Amino acid sequence: MSLYTKYRPKDWDSVVGQDFIVKILRSSLKNGHTGHAYILTGSRGTGKTTSARILAKSFNCLNLQDGNPCNACENCQAFENGTMIDIIEIDGASNALVDDIRTMIDEAKFLPTFGKFKVYIIDEVHMLGKSAFNALLKTLEEPPEHVKFILATTELHKIPATILSRVQRFEFKSIKTPAIQDHLKAVLDKEGIDYEEEAVAIIARRAEGGMRDALSILDQALSLTGEAQLTTATAEEITGSISQEALDLYVGALSAQDATAALDQLNLIFDNGKNMARFVTDLLQYLRDLLIV
Repeated sequence: MSLYTKYRPKDWDSVVGQDFIVKILRSSLKNGHTGHAYILTGSRGTGKTTSARILAKSFNCLNLQDGNPCNACENCQAFENGTMIDIIEIDGASNALVDDIRTMIDEAKFLPTFGKFKVYIIDEVHMLGKSAFNALLKTLEEPPEHVKFILATTELHKIPATILSRVQRFEFKSIKTPAIQDHLKAVLDKEGIDYEEEAVAIIARRAEGGMRDALSILDQALSLTGEAQLTTATAEEITGSISQEALDLYVGALSAQDATAALDQLNLIFDNGKNMARFVTDLLQYLRDLLIV
């Protein structure tokens, strides 16, 4: 099982880097002031689909605890086991036809079987066609009391204004690098794997604000090494990052105004198969660190 799947948050306490959104959703669940439709938007890997799943589970939890799903009741267990028929997850990319949406709307008229609500999670909702959006709009205008819609998208600008005006919007921000680092360290500690601080920092920076990407890169790095240890060299290799030594030599040559040595070092970096765009990014980070020091 991949690390991303294994450590995917199952409650609000485990969601990283979206404290403001979590606070609002937990409060609305706790007070019973929930909406009938939500749209979660933001860049990839920031927790949209995960939060949609937690929200859907919370709607039907039989023992909600301070706005948090208990993960112990039969409804929570059924959801985790994939047998909760009142929570329906739909991929907008593969269900973009108007007939698919009309079928979903027809089914939404029926009361939930086990849960309090029938919840529809539509991922990548921007992939729906115009006719499908129009069909969905009619239900959003006059939704049945027992139905909740949770839409998720990376491209908010493709969603019709008529849809946006009828949903509660939550914008997920890129997760800050220190928060990603802390989470990666927690995962490594749970896995019993030793690590070098710089190795974790390299992977966190390379993820560029996406926790899913960070865990995927970490998975690749751990697959590359046969030992239960994450080293800086492994992190550099898997991310294509430039080593500290190479940056030291290049900046040292610039500082000494030795153009030949600087160009030789650039050639060496290029010959080692490093991406030059990655080199520029790492160089900027290196110079930023020097300025701070």
